[in-house]
Amino acid sequence: MKVIICEDDKAQLHLIRTKLENYAFIEYPTIEIVLSTSNPEEVLAYMEHEQADCYFLDIELNSSISGLDLASKIREVDPQSSIIFVTTHAELLQLTFTYKLAALDFIIKTDQELLTQQLIVALEAAYQKYRQLGSANQKQYFQVKMGEFIKNIPFEDIYFFSTSSQAHKIQLQTKNGNFEFYGKLKDLENLNENFYRCHQSYIINLQQIYEIDKKNRIVKMNNGEFCYISYRAIRGLQENIRQKKETTN
Repeated sequence: MKVIICEDDKAQLHLIRTKLENYAFIEYPTIEIVLSTSNPEEVLAYMEHEQADCYFLDIELNSSISGLDLASKIREVDPQSSIIFVTTHAELLQLTFTYKLAALDFIIKTDQELLTQQLIVALEAAYQKYRQLGSANQKQYFQVKMGEFIKNIPFEDIYFFSTSSQAHKIQLQTKNGNFEFYGKLKDLENLNENFYRCHQSYIINLQQIYEIDKKNRIVKMNNGEFCYISYRAIRGLQENIRQKKETTN
């Protein structure tokens, strides 16, 4: 799970990051704080290329962009992420409802011990939500589990699944890297209407097809990789693509 912290008080920023990192290191090593900053512009710049899963935001950021404004922009891009507000102003709580931000938690800055407890509780809640996201929202995400490692991958970012050279393992190629995990392709055949098993060794994302070579029974994906098509699967592949075009049009 990727976490971003935006807090304009440098001492508070250090405190929040330290407490979260220390707890995650022991309990959830796969939680990563990818950005901690006092500048909301840096968060927006990060979001142009990457997406985090959890945001700890101060409401007043000593900037033309408030924490509420930043949260609104996050929600435009990602309605599923966890947003946790950390502030000294309890009276601003109502504004989070006015903005319809669906915040996961609202932490009032008090003494350090209580703040630490509240940060940990919020992080725990965000992580549990993250873990449940892949299975609870099958139409949008595929969840990869490899030991302690858990990653939710949007279906649209997947190129294809293929059998691995290692027995009982599957390879997954995505826009943000390749992964290998235990499983069977048969269990993924009904993953989503955008995926099609074109070969005993491949399940491809119909939305990521670049071109099809029917003569050589090969499909080229948008990442430049090639997948085989079995003779029996060619007609089914063409029919699925035709139906997708009709649905789109």
